Amino acid sequence: HLKLKASRLRRFLIRDVGNGKKESENGKRPSWMMPISHGYHVVEDQSFRSLESNKSDSDSVVVQREQIEETELWFFGVFDARIGDGVTKYMQSHLFEKKLKESHIRRKSKKTMKKAYMGARAKMRGTEKQEETWKVGSASAIVINGDTLVIANMGDYRAVVCRDGEAHQISRRHQQGTKQHWSRKFIPGAIRTPKVRILACDSGNAVGTKTSKNSELAVGSEIIDSDTEFVILASTGIWEVMKHQEAVNLIRHIEDPQEAAECLAKEALIRTSRSTISCLVIRFD
Repeated sequence: HLKLKASRLRRFLIRDVGNGKKESENGKRPSWMMPISHGYHVVEDQSFRSLESNKSDSDSVVVQREQIEETELWFFGVFDARIGDGVTKYMQSHLFEKKLKESHIRRKSKKTMKKAYMGARAKMRGTEKQEETWKVGSASAIVINGDTLVIANMGDYRAVVCRDGEAHQISRRHQQGTKQHWSRKFIPGAIRTPKVRILACDSGNAVGTKTSKNSELAVGSEIIDSDTEFVILASTGIWEVMKHQEAVNLIRHIEDPQEAAECLAKEALIRTSRSTISCLVIRFD
């Protein structure tokens, strides 16, 4: 019997760190006025789970907002339950609680995200079988003042950005050929482990591919501009039955991100996805 239900959403307290001003001295638009909305959905279907596996916990969906003086930070994530706590706790202690200046936040956010993932993965490798480590995945995003997006994904979870109707992601298959094209749109230095990876357009991803056996990590950043419409963070259950561009086309016309997330999850069910279905949609209005 199929059950659609909301995952356990851990929403940290919204905090103001600093002097609590509502406007900056130069009259700059307060960052918390930047229009960002989100919605999430997780499908739990026990019939799809192996009786031999220990997957009683649903994926973790995390939404966190931090206000540090005039800097607004949003942290979104869809995580395999086995590494979600490790990533979020690291981000909390090494970025959000540091009370850094905006320039330092922008400089450190991508590096901190990478370290959070690598640390959580290393801990899992010390306690799980190698086969289980290969299967772990997650996707997350940081939005800084509504104008900068830092995204990461690992394993077969994906972070896909819709820009002017086109799906883009961090892809291991796009190397030097797309570097010049993306230099006008993306902040340089997307990171691959172990080799350098760049952000690339990947609207034609293969559907139904086997799970990656290396839990590869990709981290990148880009400027949010008028072409940036929304971001999809989703688990294997979405991408094994849908191409990235298909997912974008399916929900682009849906203004409510909660409705969009539910639409993606239901479509994956209709297409008989056999993996965990978790998705979070972030829309820039």
